[in-house]
Amino acid sequence: MTGSTKKEGSLLTPFTLWVITITTGLVIANIYYNQPLLDDISRTFGVTSAKAGQVAMLTQVGYALGMFFIVPMADKFKRKRMMVIDFGFITLSLLFAAFAPSINALLIASLLIGVSSIIPQLLIPMAAHLAKPSERGRKIGFVQTGLLLGILLSRTLSGFIAAHWGWRCVFLVAAGLMIIMWILVYRLIPEVEPTYKGTYKGLMLSIIDLIKENRHLRLAALRGASCFACFSAFWSTLAFLLKANFGLGSDVAGLFGLAGAFGAVAVSNIGRMADKTNPYKIATFTITALMVSFAIYYFSGYSLPGMIVGVILMDMGLQGTHLCNQTIIFANNPAARNRINTVYMVSYFGGGAVGTFIGTQLWYRYQWTGVCLLGIIVSAITLFLHLNNQEKLQPDTPTV
Repeated sequence: MTGSTKKEGSLLTPFTLWVITITTGLVIANIYYNQPLLDDISRTFGVTSAKAGQVAMLTQVGYALGMFFIVPMADKFKRKRMMVIDFGFITLSLLFAAFAPSINALLIASLLIGVSSIIPQLLIPMAAHLAKPSERGRKIGFVQTGLLLGILLSRTLSGFIAAHWGWRCVFLVAAGLMIIMWILVYRLIPEVEPTYKGTYKGLMLSIIDLIKENRHLRLAALRGASCFACFSAFWSTLAFLLKANFGLGSDVAGLFGLAGAFGAVAVSNIGRMADKTNPYKIATFTITALMVSFAIYYFSGYSLPGMIVGVILMDMGLQGTHLCNQTIIFANNPAARNRINTVYMVSYFGGGAVGTFIGTQLWYRYQWTGVCLLGIIVSAITLFLHLNNQEKLQPDTPTV
């Protein structure tokens, strides 16, 4: 394997940071390519919107499973080697989706895409590991910006490709991008030596102890899961709304990702703020922004400008909350950062999968009103629980 070994405390160079950020954005995009395509997929296979919504749901379920069973291994095995092997599985899964002969085959392929696309959750802890403690929030924020752009612009890219060449071509292009990144990661990403010396069974059992001992982690997991559930409910039903209320297709659904990309600028600034002030207080404002965005959606079912404003506010709220959560949970215990990240991200994408499932079911039964009420109610409950526990969870050094 090429690349030098980095020890904890080494500086995260700008070049390495850029490579990590670009890789994070392009790999995470695999999880979201399908969301603007759901209406096209439902028509291709002659299935309901609720059935097509399972494509997005199973991708997120797969991602949560991959994070739970695979990501903790990065504390025991070399991360770069894991990533190089995993790129092969990602590419094969995307090709399976591109040539899926039936909706059930596509559902299986979507699950496999999710399971294999866990590389961002190896790279984000790596950035935290290599960064100076005084710069950790800012550099995580930089990588998070790449992740956010990958999430949002993936929809723009997939919507454009599907409108011109069909939804299957989206997965072919994604597979080509993964081959390119496969080569770049092998050549350019540094290796990080593992620190855990126990067995895989012990590694997995230690996750239970982390959950029991770390109240900060439990609260962050709750915030992340509920906020991402709202976010996923919106994006998994947007294509259906645009088709029903505006007569627009997947290309326009994808363009909403460009509006949300403005939130990426805010994430980097929030990272700097999180280094200097209390991230719990920042999260209060970001969760509120998420709740307000769904109130705007409620009154904007036939207003494209209103929808755009809501998307910008929603993405700022979600990604700001996400960054605050990660700044908190990565503060201590460097040897367990991959396992800590596993607990948080499994909860995060588990919430996303639930949000996708409930959101598409509510759309099928109650249309846009049901989706908006889901977002308002869940984000309001999240804000209440966050405020109710805030004072209890602010010691100078979080317990891990």
